[in-house]
Amino acid sequence: MKSEGPIGIFDSGIGGLTVASSISKLLPNEQIIYFGDTQHLPYGSKSFKRINYYCSQIVEFLINKNCKAIIIACNSASAVASEQINQQVKKKALVFNVIDPVVDYIKNAKHLKQIGVIGTNATIDSNVYAAKIKSFRSDIKVSSLATPLLANLIEEDNQKLYTKGILDSYLKNQILTKIDSLILGCTHYPLITSRINEFFNSQVEIINSIEYVTNKIKNNLQSKKLLKTNSEKLKHHFYVSDYTENFQKKTELFFSSKIILEEVNIF
Repeated sequence: MKSEGPIGIFDSGIGGLTVASSISKLLPNEQIIYFGDTQHLPYGSKSFKRINYYCSQIVEFLINKNCKAIIIACNSASAVASEQINQQVKKKALVFNVIDPVVDYIKNAKHLKQIGVIGTNATIDSNVYAAKIKSFRSDIKVSSLATPLLANLIEEDNQKLYTKGILDSYLKNQILTKIDSLILGCTHYPLITSRINEFFNSQVEIINSIEYVTNKIKNNLQSKKLLKTNSEKLKHHFYVSDYTENFQKKTELFFSSKIILEEVNIF
């Protein structure tokens, strides 16, 4: 691993761009290599075997790009494939997921007692949040709810999310009654934080992984002396498995300068 190496970030779609954008702001000298697996989105509806396969191919691609760190910017992939990815990468790069930093925050958040989790089928079926939280906070009740339509609708910017009341119908579920906090268990969901906050009248703490993930990455790179040492601006590279105009347009939500998407076939 070299400090001048890029930071690799991947997701099935635009959700991971929330992480990429945050990294570029917190660590402006770092180069980012992003891979959006638009051919197979969303991962949340795929089998664990498929998710592991897609992740292994993407991680190999990022290793070959000499990434010093690889961020699994997808809750479904983090829940299902983190162990496999760590074994695959070994000491070639640092590996980060979007679940553990949130869990670390909850360890010391003594005011939290009833936590809700919303995410894709894969994330909720893995039971990863509840298992990790319960391992050190037996006083917390964790209520998990699969919200499988949200990621696709956010990806498409489909107003049905609101006009058809799909978001509200999920949040009204009795599983989420009496919660004092809500984990956004999908990197797409920060894009609708204001709507979720509005539904709960700002009475529920919304736990967004992005802030905790980016701070953990900065601290780890700093402690291992892997932060880029010069201020030379290197161009970010954005790859997708299936180019679409919609994805190209969505990148404008996160980066002020125009992003060039390059389609590559790695599967």
